[in-house]
Amino acid sequence: MANRHLARSVVLQALFERDQSGGTMTADRCVSRLADYGAEFGTRESDMPFMKQLLQLVISKQKEIDEVIVRAAPEWPLEKIAAIDRNILRVGLAELLFADRSQVPAKVAINEAIELAKGFGGASSSRFVNGVLGAVYIELGSPGKADGSQHKDEKQKKIHKMPTEYLAGAVVFARSEDEIYLAFVHDIFGHWTISKGKVGDKEEFKDESIEEAAVREIKEEMDLDIVIKEKLGENEYTANDANIPGGKKRKHVSYFLAESPFTDVHLKKTGGLDDAQWFPLAAVGDLNFYEDTLKIIIPAINILAKKQPLATSD
Repeated sequence: MANRHLARSVVLQALFERDQSGGTMTADRCVSRLADYGAEFGTRESDMPFMKQLLQLVISKQKEIDEVIVRAAPEWPLEKIAAIDRNILRVGLAELLFADRSQVPAKVAINEAIELAKGFGGASSSRFVNGVLGAVYIELGSPGKADGSQHKDEKQKKIHKMPTEYLAGAVVFARSEDEIYLAFVHDIFGHWTISKGKVGDKEEFKDESIEEAAVREIKEEMDLDIVIKEKLGENEYTANDANIPGGKKRKHVSYFLAESPFTDVHLKKTGGLDDAQWFPLAAVGDLNFYEDTLKIIIPAINILAKKQPLATSD
Protein backbone atom coordinates (compact mmCIF):
# COMPACT_ATOMS: atom_id res chain seq x y z
CA MET A 1 0.00 0.00 0.00
CA ALA A 2 1.35 3.42 -0.94
CA ASN A 3 2.26 5.76 1.92
CA ARG A 4 1.33 9.18 0.61
CA HIS A 5 2.47 11.06 3.73
CA LEU A 6 5.93 9.51 3.49
CA ALA A 7 5.97 10.26 -0.24
CA ARG A 8 5.18 13.91 0.47
CA SER A 9 8.08 13.98 2.93
CA VAL A 10 10.42 12.83 0.16
CA VAL A 11 9.09 15.48 -2.23
CA LEU A 12 9.64 18.09 0.48
CA GLN A 13 13.31 17.07 0.84
CA ALA A 14 13.91 17.40 -2.90
CA LEU A 15 12.21 20.82 -2.98
CA PHE A 16 14.19 21.99 0.04
CA GLU A 17 17.47 21.02 -1.66
CA ARG A 18 16.41 22.83 -4.83
CA ASP A 19 15.47 25.89 -2.77
CA GLN A 20 18.85 25.85 -0.99
CA SER A 21 20.67 25.71 -4.34
CA GLY A 22 19.38 29.21 -5.05
CA GLY A 23 17.57 28.03 -8.15
CA THR A 24 20.62 26.48 -9.82
CA MET A 25 19.26 22.93 -9.59
CA THR A 26 17.29 22.05 -12.69
CA ALA A 27 13.84 20.49 -12.52
CA ASP A 28 15.19 17.25 -14.05
CA ARG A 29 17.98 17.08 -11.47
CA CYS A 30 15.46 17.68 -8.69
CA VAL A 31 13.28 14.83 -9.97
CA SER A 32 16.31 12.53 -10.13
CA ARG A 33 17.00 13.20 -6.45
CA LEU A 34 13.68 11.59 -5.54
CA ALA A 35 15.20 8.11 -5.82
CA ASP A 36 17.98 9.00 -3.38
CA TYR A 37 15.63 10.53 -0.85
CA GLY A 38 13.13 7.73 -1.39
CA ALA A 39 15.77 5.14 -0.52
CA GLU A 40 16.75 7.17 2.56
CA PHE A 41 13.15 7.44 3.78
CA GLY A 42 12.19 3.87 2.85
CA THR A 43 9.48 4.61 0.27
CA ARG A 44 8.27 1.91 -2.11
CA GLU A 45 8.73 1.83 -5.85
CA SER A 46 4.95 2.17 -6.16
CA ASP A 47 5.20 5.62 -4.56
CA MET A 48 7.48 6.99 -7.27
CA PRO A 49 4.79 8.02 -9.82
CA PHE A 50 2.93 10.01 -7.15
CA MET A 51 6.16 11.67 -5.96
CA LYS A 52 7.22 12.63 -9.48
CA GLN A 53 3.78 14.00 -10.31
CA LEU A 54 3.62 16.09 -7.13
CA LEU A 55 7.18 17.39 -7.46
CA GLN A 56 6.64 18.38 -11.09
CA LEU A 57 3.35 20.04 -10.19
CA VAL A 58 5.00 22.16 -7.50
CA ILE A 59 7.87 23.18 -9.79
CA SER A 60 5.63 23.98 -12.76
CA LYS A 61 3.23 26.05 -10.64
CA GLN A 62 5.79 27.61 -8.27
CA LYS A 63 5.37 31.15 -9.60
CA GLU A 64 1.59 31.09 -9.10
CA ILE A 65 1.95 29.35 -5.73
CA ASP A 66 4.47 31.90 -4.45
CA GLU A 67 2.13 34.73 -5.47
CA VAL A 68 -0.63 33.10 -3.41
CA ILE A 69 1.69 32.84 -0.39
CA VAL A 70 2.52 36.53 -0.67
CA ARG A 71 -1.17 37.47 -0.76
CA ALA A 72 -2.15 35.10 2.05
CA ALA A 73 0.72 36.10 4.37
CA PRO A 74 1.46 39.75 3.50
CA GLU A 75 3.33 40.34 6.77
CA TRP A 76 5.90 37.67 5.82
CA PRO A 77 8.08 38.47 2.76
CA LEU A 78 8.64 35.20 0.90
CA GLU A 79 12.39 35.26 1.43
CA LYS A 80 11.89 35.76 5.20
CA ILE A 81 9.76 32.64 5.62
CA ALA A 82 11.82 29.71 6.92
CA ALA A 83 12.94 27.64 3.92
CA ILE A 84 11.30 24.45 5.16
CA ASP A 85 8.02 26.29 5.86
CA ARG A 86 8.14 27.91 2.45
CA ASN A 87 8.40 24.55 0.72
CA ILE A 88 5.76 22.92 2.90
CA LEU A 89 3.41 25.71 1.81
CA ARG A 90 4.33 25.03 -1.81
CA VAL A 91 3.46 21.35 -1.46
CA GLY A 92 0.20 22.11 0.37
CA LEU A 93 -0.90 24.80 -2.06
CA ALA A 94 -0.02 22.71 -5.09
CA GLU A 95 -2.42 20.03 -3.87
CA LEU A 96 -5.02 22.48 -2.60
CA LEU A 97 -5.15 24.56 -5.79
CA PHE A 98 -4.09 22.31 -8.65
CA ALA A 99 -4.46 18.62 -7.69
CA ASP A 100 -7.37 16.39 -8.66
CA ARG A 101 -9.94 17.08 -5.92
CA SER A 102 -11.28 13.53 -6.15
CA GLN A 103 -7.81 12.21 -5.33
CA VAL A 104 -6.77 14.84 -2.79
CA PRO A 105 -9.68 16.57 -1.00
CA ALA A 106 -8.95 20.11 0.14
CA LYS A 107 -8.88 19.26 3.83
CA VAL A 108 -6.52 16.35 3.19
CA ALA A 109 -4.11 18.71 1.43
CA ILE A 110 -4.22 21.10 4.38
CA ASN A 111 -3.90 18.40 7.05
CA GLU A 112 -0.99 16.74 5.26
CA ALA A 113 0.87 20.06 5.04
CA ILE A 114 0.28 20.68 8.75
CA GLU A 115 1.68 17.23 9.56
CA LEU A 116 4.76 17.97 7.45
CA ALA A 117 5.21 21.20 9.40
CA LYS A 118 4.97 19.34 12.70
CA GLY A 119 7.53 16.80 11.55
CA PHE A 120 10.08 19.04 9.84
CA GLY A 121 9.39 22.65 10.86
CA GLY A 122 9.97 24.71 13.96
CA ALA A 123 7.79 25.28 17.01
CA SER A 124 5.44 27.71 15.25
CA SER A 125 5.54 26.13 11.77
CA SER A 126 2.32 24.13 12.01
CA ARG A 127 0.34 27.19 13.18
CA PHE A 128 1.84 29.31 10.41
CA VAL A 129 1.11 26.72 7.70
CA ASN A 130 -2.40 26.19 9.08
CA GLY A 131 -3.05 29.95 9.03
CA VAL A 132 -1.89 30.47 5.44
CA LEU A 133 -3.63 27.41 3.97
CA GLY A 134 -6.74 28.13 6.02
CA ALA A 135 -6.88 31.66 4.64
CA VAL A 136 -6.58 30.36 1.07
CA TYR A 137 -9.22 27.69 1.73
CA ILE A 138 -11.67 30.31 3.00
CA GLU A 139 -10.90 32.62 0.06
CA LEU A 140 -11.71 29.77 -2.32
CA GLY A 141 -15.08 29.37 -0.64
CA SER A 142 -14.43 25.93 0.88
CA PRO A 143 -13.60 24.10 -2.40
CA GLY A 144 -15.18 20.72 -2.92
CA LYS A 145 -18.67 21.64 -1.79
CA ALA A 146 -21.04 21.25 -4.72
CA ASP A 147 -23.50 24.06 -5.22
CA GLY A 148 -24.95 24.84 -8.65
CA SER A 149 -25.14 28.44 -9.81
CA GLN A 150 -28.93 28.36 -10.15
CA HIS A 151 -29.28 27.06 -6.60
CA LYS A 152 -26.91 29.81 -5.38
CA ASP A 153 -28.92 32.52 -7.12
CA GLU A 154 -32.20 31.29 -5.65
CA LYS A 155 -30.66 31.04 -2.21
CA GLN A 156 -29.28 34.59 -2.42
CA LYS A 157 -32.68 35.99 -3.45
CA LYS A 158 -34.32 34.37 -0.44
CA ILE A 159 -31.62 35.68 1.90
CA HIS A 160 -31.92 39.28 0.67
CA LYS A 161 -35.66 39.27 1.36
CA MET A 162 -35.13 38.36 5.02
CA PRO A 163 -35.22 41.01 7.75
CA THR A 164 -31.73 42.05 8.85
CA GLU A 165 -30.37 42.24 12.37
CA TYR A 166 -27.14 44.21 12.84
CA LEU A 167 -24.44 43.15 15.28
CA ALA A 168 -21.00 44.39 16.27
CA GLY A 169 -18.05 42.54 17.77
CA ALA A 170 -14.32 42.75 18.25
CA VAL A 171 -11.18 40.66 18.26
CA VAL A 172 -9.81 41.91 21.57
CA PHE A 173 -6.08 41.97 22.28
CA ALA A 174 -3.96 43.06 25.24
CA ARG A 175 -0.27 43.40 25.99
CA SER A 176 1.42 41.94 29.06
CA GLU A 177 5.17 41.54 29.64
CA ASP A 178 6.05 41.83 25.94
CA GLU A 179 3.40 39.25 25.01
CA ILE A 180 0.21 39.81 23.03
CA TYR A 181 -2.95 38.02 24.13
CA LEU A 182 -6.34 37.59 22.46
CA ALA A 183 -9.67 37.16 24.28
CA PHE A 184 -12.33 34.82 22.90
CA VAL A 185 -15.60 33.37 24.14
CA HIS A 186 -16.47 29.67 23.94
CA ASP A 187 -19.85 28.38 22.81
CA ILE A 188 -21.73 25.27 23.85
CA PHE A 189 -20.95 23.61 20.51
CA GLY A 190 -17.23 23.44 21.31
CA HIS A 191 -15.93 26.42 19.30
CA TRP A 192 -14.04 29.51 20.37
CA THR A 193 -15.47 32.61 18.73
CA ILE A 194 -15.51 36.42 18.71
CA SER A 195 -17.55 38.29 21.30
CA LYS A 196 -20.38 40.23 19.65
CA GLY A 197 -23.89 41.55 20.25
CA LYS A 198 -26.79 43.49 18.77
CA VAL A 199 -26.56 47.11 17.69
CA GLY A 200 -29.21 49.34 19.27
CA ASP A 201 -31.10 46.43 20.78
CA LYS A 202 -32.60 48.60 23.54
CA GLU A 203 -34.35 51.96 23.43
CA GLU A 204 -31.48 53.63 25.30
CA PHE A 205 -29.01 52.46 22.64
CA LYS A 206 -31.10 53.16 19.52
CA ASP A 207 -28.81 55.98 18.31
CA GLU A 208 -25.46 54.29 19.00
CA SER A 209 -22.90 53.78 16.23
CA ILE A 210 -21.58 50.35 15.27
CA GLU A 211 -18.27 51.16 17.03
CA GLU A 212 -20.10 52.22 20.18
CA ALA A 213 -22.12 49.02 20.08
CA ALA A 214 -18.93 46.93 19.86
CA VAL A 215 -17.43 48.71 22.87
CA ARG A 216 -20.63 48.25 24.88
CA GLU A 217 -21.11 44.59 23.94
CA ILE A 218 -17.55 43.61 24.86
CA LYS A 219 -17.98 45.32 28.22
CA GLU A 220 -21.31 43.57 28.82
CA GLU A 221 -20.19 40.12 27.67
CA MET A 222 -16.57 39.93 28.91
CA ASP A 223 -16.28 42.89 31.29
CA LEU A 224 -13.41 44.38 29.27
CA ASP A 225 -12.93 48.07 28.50
CA ILE A 226 -11.78 48.28 24.89
CA VAL A 227 -10.50 50.92 22.50
CA ILE A 228 -11.29 50.36 18.81
CA LYS A 229 -8.14 50.32 16.66
CA GLU A 230 -9.44 49.47 13.18
CA LYS A 231 -12.16 47.64 11.29
CA LEU A 232 -11.42 44.01 10.36
CA GLY A 233 -14.35 43.18 8.13
CA GLU A 234 -17.95 42.02 7.99
CA ASN A 235 -19.77 38.72 8.03
CA GLU A 236 -23.35 37.73 7.27
CA TYR A 237 -25.32 34.57 7.98
CA THR A 238 -28.89 33.41 8.47
CA ALA A 239 -30.52 32.40 11.77
CA ASN A 240 -33.85 31.00 12.88
CA ASP A 241 -36.35 33.33 14.56
CA ALA A 242 -39.84 32.03 15.28
CA ASN A 243 -41.08 35.56 16.05
CA ILE A 244 -40.81 36.89 12.48
CA PRO A 245 -42.62 35.95 9.24
CA GLY A 246 -40.78 33.15 7.45
CA GLY A 247 -38.96 32.12 10.62
CA LYS A 248 -35.52 33.29 9.43
CA LYS A 249 -33.45 36.48 9.48
CA ARG A 250 -30.12 37.78 8.26
CA LYS A 251 -27.47 38.64 10.81
CA HIS A 252 -24.94 41.20 9.60
CA VAL A 253 -21.89 41.51 11.85
CA SER A 254 -19.22 44.24 11.74
CA TYR A 255 -15.92 43.26 13.38
CA PHE A 256 -13.17 45.45 14.79
CA LEU A 257 -9.71 45.01 16.24
CA ALA A 258 -9.73 46.47 19.74
CA GLU A 259 -7.24 46.82 22.59
CA SER A 260 -7.99 46.19 26.24
CA PRO A 261 -6.01 46.24 29.48
CA PHE A 262 -4.84 42.73 30.38
CA THR A 263 -7.37 42.22 33.15
CA ASP A 264 -9.48 39.26 34.23
CA VAL A 265 -12.29 38.24 31.90
CA HIS A 266 -15.71 37.85 33.51
CA LEU A 267 -18.10 36.09 31.16
CA LYS A 268 -21.74 37.08 31.19
CA LYS A 269 -23.07 33.59 30.58
CA THR A 270 -25.93 33.20 28.14
CA GLY A 271 -27.65 30.16 26.75
CA GLY A 272 -24.97 29.85 24.06
CA LEU A 273 -21.70 30.65 25.85
CA ASP A 274 -19.90 28.78 28.62
CA ASP A 275 -16.38 30.24 28.87
CA ALA A 276 -14.10 33.18 28.02
CA GLN A 277 -10.30 33.31 28.20
CA TRP A 278 -7.15 35.12 27.15
CA PHE A 279 -4.78 33.22 24.85
CA PRO A 280 -1.17 34.05 23.86
CA LEU A 281 -1.00 35.08 20.21
CA ALA A 282 1.15 32.05 19.32
CA ALA A 283 -1.44 29.64 20.79
CA VAL A 284 -4.45 30.92 18.84
CA GLY A 285 -3.73 28.62 15.88
CA ASP A 286 -4.47 25.59 18.05
CA LEU A 287 -8.01 26.69 18.93
CA ASN A 288 -11.17 25.34 17.31
CA PHE A 289 -12.89 28.12 15.34
CA TYR A 290 -15.71 28.25 12.82
CA GLU A 291 -14.46 28.79 9.27
CA ASP A 292 -16.27 32.13 8.84
CA THR A 293 -14.80 33.31 12.15
CA LEU A 294 -11.30 32.44 10.95
CA LYS A 295 -11.84 34.80 8.03
CA ILE A 296 -11.91 37.63 10.58
CA ILE A 297 -9.32 36.29 13.02
CA ILE A 298 -6.55 35.64 10.49
CA PRO A 299 -6.30 39.32 9.39
CA ALA A 300 -6.25 40.29 13.07
CA ILE A 301 -3.37 37.89 13.73
CA ASN A 302 -1.52 39.24 10.69
CA ILE A 303 -1.85 42.79 12.01
CA LEU A 304 -0.74 41.82 15.51
CA ALA A 305 2.14 39.69 14.21
CA LYS A 306 3.66 42.89 12.84
CA LYS A 307 3.58 44.29 16.36
CA GLN A 308 5.13 41.09 17.76
CA PRO A 309 6.54 38.80 15.01
CA LEU A 310 6.05 35.10 15.57
CA ALA A 311 9.19 32.99 15.78
CA THR A 312 10.16 31.14 12.61
CA SER A 313 12.21 27.99 12.23
CA ASP A 314 15.20 29.85 10.73
